[in-house]
Amino acid sequence: MKKVVEKNDIVVLIDSNLKKFIVDTDGKTDKIKGVGVIDPSILIGKEYGWQIEIGNKQFWVLSPSLQDKLHSLKRRAQIILPRDIAHILINCSIESGQTVFEAGIGSGSLTIALANAVAPDGKVISYDFREDFIEHAMKNVKKAGLEKYVTPKLRDVTEGIDEKDLDVIILDIPNPWEAVNHAWNALKTGGYFCSFSPLTTQVENTVKELEKHGFIEMKTFENIQREMIVSKHGMRPSFDMLGHTGYLTFARKIIKKG
Repeated sequence: MKKVVEKNDIVVLIDSNLKKFIVDTDGKTDKIKGVGVIDPSILIGKEYGWQIEIGNKQFWVLSPSLQDKLHSLKRRAQIILPRDIAHILINCSIESGQTVFEAGIGSGSLTIALANAVAPDGKVISYDFREDFIEHAMKNVKKAGLEKYVTPKLRDVTEGIDEKDLDVIILDIPNPWEAVNHAWNALKTGGYFCSFSPLTTQVENTVKELEKHGFIEMKTFENIQREMIVSKHGMRPSFDMLGHTGYLTFARKIIKKG
C-alpha cells in the first residue's frame, strides 16, 4: 500500500464530523463544498492516514474505500443503499472477471460497487433510457476512478438486451417483469437475476414471470437496518433507523427440462 499521495491518485478527505470528499489529485483548482477552494496538487507527497489543514479545517487523508466512494456520491436519482448492495454482491456471487449487466443506472451507486467488484478483469454494462442519468452517473463513476470498467448504453432494457452470456443481470426499473424474457435469453446457464422494487405488486409480477421461464432459487428480501450508538455511558439504538427502501428478488437460470 502506498504511504504517500502520488500524482493521479484519487484520495478521500475526511473532516472532524466524518464528512467525506473524494478528490482527484490530477484535477484542477476548484471549490468543493465543505472543503473550500483547493488545488488538488497540494495533496501530492502528503502521508496517508495523517491530518492536514486546508483553509482553517483539518482533514484526514486516506485512500478511498468503496464505502467512501458511495458516501460521497452526488445524488440525482434515488440510489440503492450499501446495505442492499451488499446483498446483491453476495446473492449474485459477483466477483472479479465477470460481465455484469444493470438496467437503471440512476446516480451510479450500484454501478460503482459492481465495477469495484469485477475489476480488474471484468466489466459492467449499464442501460438507461435517460441520457441525463447516464451522464450524471458516469461523472460519479469517473470520480471513483472506475470508468474503464463501465460501458453505458442509452437503451430501454424492456426492448431487448444486446449482450449474451452475462454472469449477472440486475434490474432497477419500475417494470422488471417486462425484461425477464430478455434477461433469460442474455444470461449464461447458472447466471443470476436480481431486481430491486419498492412495491410488493412489482415483486409479485416479476416472480410470476420468473416462474414462467423456469428460474430456480427464487427468493425475496427486505433489509431493515438499525445502527447502535455506543458511548462511555452505554449503548442504545439510533433514533435514525433506516426503514424500508425496497425488495430484492433473486433467481438463477437453469436449462429447462425437455
